[in-house]
Amino acid sequence: MRFSKLILLLSLFIYSNLNAQDIHFSQFDLSPINLNPALTGHFVGDYRFIGNYRTQWSSVTIPYNTFSLGGDAKNLFTNKNIAVGVQINQDKAGDSKFKTFQTNLSASYLLPINDASNISFGVQTGLTNKKIAYDPLYFDVQYDGYSFDPNLPNQESFNTNSKTYLNLHLGSSYFNQIDNRKSFGGGLALFNITKPSENFNNDVKIKLNRRFVFHANAEWEITQKLNVLPSLLFMKQGKFSEFNFGGSVKYILTDFIGLYRTVWFGMFYRNKDAGFLTAGVDYDNWKVGISYDINTSSLVPASRKRGGLEIAIIYIINKTPFKRIQHRVCPNYI
Repeated sequence: MRFSKLILLLSLFIYSNLNAQDIHFSQFDLSPINLNPALTGHFVGDYRFIGNYRTQWSSVTIPYNTFSLGGDAKNLFTNKNIAVGVQINQDKAGDSKFKTFQTNLSASYLLPINDASNISFGVQTGLTNKKIAYDPLYFDVQYDGYSFDPNLPNQESFNTNSKTYLNLHLGSSYFNQIDNRKSFGGGLALFNITKPSENFNNDVKIKLNRRFVFHANAEWEITQKLNVLPSLLFMKQGKFSEFNFGGSVKYILTDFIGLYRTVWFGMFYRNKDAGFLTAGVDYDNWKVGISYDINTSSLVPASRKRGGLEIAIIYIINKTPFKRIQHRVCPNYI
């Protein structure tokens, strides 16, 4: 029984690492700096703070947990077209407590096309540290032919349990604000440009594949109170790819002089992996989203279709005072 569980866990570990070498979230639009460096500073306001949390595979093994904290700002250099940001990510996966810790700095430049549209270009660089614990792992030599004995030596020799490397990412994006409730945009990004080595064994060089990203989204008014928000994401890393598509419907409660309050609900599908539901609220400067993945991949016998829970929070500080419309009172003639 234990040996069967070992095979299952190894299969899960291999599947997860081959298909998702980089950290990513289902609510990709609520983790903008992770999605594309060009989205640094892409918001209405002066300062933005972003938090993301994801946990998955709790029904199969030790849960995989991912945390992300970020922030970006505009107008720091008395130039409204320049923005800078910082992103900190930590991922902890499986029995080996495999940790990935990233600290990235990003910058973007906004190039206006006209009053309604713009193009932005972004760059991101930083350090990534990966660390693994070997003691909790099981190896085939610890199986004596009848049962598994964790007290047997694993006969493995490891050079190190930690790896740190520098990385570089580039991106560009386009945005068009047609009117107050109609907009669309998209972007391209390329991650891991330097293809850093991430192996723990000095005898073998394992390069981190470059990751290509294409994303697009829109918001469109359909009634006085309803907006529809379709979006998609395509990523390719090495010989593996991922395609997300779906949309949300937003109900507007209040939209008046700095007060913006809505509720929204959406459905998405990630090809050959999962479908996921999202829901959230906009409350003035706050945006909060929650999603849950329903696993549809070959891991269903183990996962029982249970995937990952995800929470995202964005808070924006806007120091620009809202302009009040001055109305002239017309005289009343009899």
